[in-house]
Amino acid sequence: MNVARRDVLRVLALLPGAALAAAGTGACTGTPEEPPAPDPLVELAARARADAATASAVAAAVPALAAAAGEVAGARGEHAAALRAEVDRERPPVSSSSAPPPEPASPPADVAAARALLVDALTAAQKEAGTLVASLPRYRAGLVGSVAASCASLREVLA
Repeated sequence: MNVARRDVLRVLALLPGAALAAAGTGACTGTPEEPPAPDPLVELAARARADAATASAVAAAVPALAAAAGEVAGARGEHAAALRAEVDRERPPVSSSSAPPPEPASPPADVAAARALLVDALTAAQKEAGTLVASLPRYRAGLVGSVAASCASLREVLA
């Protein structure tokens, strides 16, 4: 049986809804695109913001650590900004809203305990960043490696 093109077009003209449904069926049967994996730098940026807030709280509450904790707060704030800028460069934000700044935990008044709190936070941040470096592209690995090295240096400021 040989069907002329004109006959097919005539039938389709009589059934426009059916033609659209038939055309749309093929487009809808594909597998949906997987959403991108969460950016691992988001977690590092959040940790850096939290560390900066904690260090600022220590600087205000423990006068003996004010200078060193202030250095830690400033550096970790810069880390948070650099990491966030890279996240936004890689995946531009959809809206202009940003996460509220983290609430710092109340720091211990004891100098040794406050110092230990900051050292532990820097050690954890260094380890997290160091673990992530090998899985990142070069530019990002350099950025995250710098954050890890800076955390190690900041621990020396507290010594």
